Amino acid sequence: MPWGLKRYYGTGNLHFITWSCYRRRPLLGNPARRDLLLAALELMRVRYRFAVIGYVVMPEHVHLLISEPLIGDPSKIVQAVKLSVSRRLAIGGEFSGRFWQSRFYDFNLWSPRKEVEKLNYMHRNPVVRGLVASPEDWRWSSYRSYAYGEAGLVRINDWTWWEEKIRRSAS
Repeated sequence: MPWGLKRYYGTGNLHFITWSCYRRRPLLGNPARRDLLLAALELMRVRYRFAVIGYVVMPEHVHLLISEPLIGDPSKIVQAVKLSVSRRLAIGGEFSGRFWQSRFYDFNLWSPRKEVEKLNYMHRNPVVRGLVASPEDWRWSSYRSYAYGEAGLVRINDWTWWEEKIRRSAS
């Protein structure tokens, strides 16, 4: 995250989050590692109770569009996903050393127009980078969920935890 960019939590807005592999190396360059990251994201989605609106996992970075969590804040989510992936790779003997850059970028979305803009940006990223010919060919994004209603490794737009938040505020 650039110095001086302020994070705004507790606003109820969506967050567009980006983080990178250490020194932008393609450490997520193989399918198994991208699947591992998505499995960790889904685990944290359930644990911290937030909605994933969109995502894309690229070889050297990750983009997420998420709601604010019921438990913790977006910083805690990023930390938990990064730690989960790093530990699983280390335990499996697949990687040692620094896997992630320390910081991350977090942009609050203030309008529905920005939400569509960020989703389009994420879904087009693999095409722009020349990894695939069209967005539906990249398995590690939320595109197929939107285009075809397919379930992926991460549930998209699941707001069931919101009911719990409403119940808590009513009592």
